[in-house]
Amino acid sequence: MKIKSAGILTAATLVLAAGNANANLLFDIYGGATIGMGASTTFYDGHSDTHSAQSYGAVIGLDIPLFRVEAEYNYLYHDAEKLHIGMLNAYAKMPTLMLQPYIGAGVGAVFAGSSDYDTDIDTRGAYQAMLGVTFDVPVLPLKFDAEARALYANGIYEIADKKADVLHYDLRLKMRYIF
Repeated sequence: MKIKSAGILTAATLVLAAGNANANLLFDIYGGATIGMGASTTFYDGHSDTHSAQSYGAVIGLDIPLFRVEAEYNYLYHDAEKLHIGMLNAYAKMPTLMLQPYIGAGVGAVFAGSSDYDTDIDTRGAYQAMLGVTFDVPVLPLKFDAEARALYANGIYEIADKKADVLHYDLRLKMRYIF
């Protein structure tokens, strides 16, 4: 056997064996990415502006049989605002086989961003609620989530001496890789 063939065989054996090493653990550590489409509404001084919006994100977390916790970064974008948000999320899951419904909540902060209203984004608290379903791919270390999400951030900047609130809601897809 040549060295190249032996190297490929060794690498394939290690990759396949690494997946089974995690099989007996009670929890899974994961990392993943999200993408979403929806709308964002800004409320200020009795007015509101609604724009279609997009969201992108990254997650790292711990999946326990009935619960899941994760740290999440979100970038929310629409015509008038671009927000960077960090969240800590907790989920309660229904124990099923391939499709697993869940409900979740998160708390965090808007920590950076920009607005077309010629004002700076203040670091403020943000809150969110999620409702979704997880599809577990049986052979691969991948899980896919489809969820509806609503995020609220209070008083993140001023428009005409009034604080503006943001309500962002979207449908989101999340892909998680189990380590």
